[in-house]
Amino acid sequence: MRIFDRRSFLIGTISSAVVGLLSSAEGLAKANWVTVASGLRFPEGPVVLADGSVVLCEIAAGRVSQVHPDGRHEVVAEIGGGPNGCAVGPEGAIYVCNDGGFRWIESDGRLLPGDRAPDYAGGHIDRLDLKTRKAQVLYHTVDGKALSAPNDLVFDDHGGFWFTDTGARGARSQDYGGLYYAKSNGSLIREAVYPMNAPNGVALSPDGKVVYVALTYDRLVMAFPITGEGIVDRNPVSFLPGRPVATMPPGTLLDSMKAEADGTLCVAVALSVHGDTGLLRIRPNGEKSGLISGPEGITNIAFGGKNLRTAFITESITGRLLRTTWPASGLRLNYQSI
Repeated sequence: MRIFDRRSFLIGTISSAVVGLLSSAEGLAKANWVTVASGLRFPEGPVVLADGSVVLCEIAAGRVSQVHPDGRHEVVAEIGGGPNGCAVGPEGAIYVCNDGGFRWIESDGRLLPGDRAPDYAGGHIDRLDLKTRKAQVLYHTVDGKALSAPNDLVFDDHGGFWFTDTGARGARSQDYGGLYYAKSNGSLIREAVYPMNAPNGVALSPDGKVVYVALTYDRLVMAFPITGEGIVDRNPVSFLPGRPVATMPPGTLLDSMKAEADGTLCVAVALSVHGDTGLLRIRPNGEKSGLISGPEGITNIAFGGKNLRTAFITESITGRLLRTTWPASGLRLNYQSI
């Protein structure tokens, strides 16, 4: 999830002469959206467990919750700040990117994030034990520098995880963000790419050799070949730090993403002045497979069910967790128990 000011977003982009109608350019597919749960406080970071339940973050409530298959949801832990993205790691623990919290704007049943919260005290990475339901801060600095607003994460098969820090925003300031790598046992955290403009979603290729990052405001998905533990091959000749995979038209905001089994990326298009919101499927070579059309405010996706063909999607603005049958199998994540 990325902070934004909806009014400035619309004013700054609607005058663009570029009209990127995904529905005509790449093909539009409609999904049968089923509401699994509602009344959530800006849900994000869904994780599907073996019993079919979904653990997710409620950013505006500062808590991690569990949604059961019958739609019943309960609080797992009140961890404060702004739990944003989460993933299952070693020993079945949940690792959480905590952005430190936002100032929230509520209007007509819609919840929108603004600047950093009045009590913002920095971002951090949390480890949550599902058995004891106790959380602890694992990292809050890297090389002596404070984390700003960790956003999303993905685990490799070595007990480490890549995560994005989007950068917190104040009334008259905006932190740069970056791509980082950390070990789940608290022994290592490393800066891989810095600075970046609002990095958000992060995903790994099926072979674990490439890490992908979605930039919210630049509307760009980039690829970084992994050359070592927390080390990537940066683009030496371009002003972009990584290899551009795909870009979107002005007036679009990208959010989090996951990969399908064949490496196709599913990137959340949270807002668009063109009306094209939902999940964009992008092949690793940059070819766009089409938009799965969805409501405004979709921020993330997770795969579960038989053959990982059931997609669970957070529709954050109205506080819903949605479900639909996906056209392809999702990538089984490292440490995922289903």
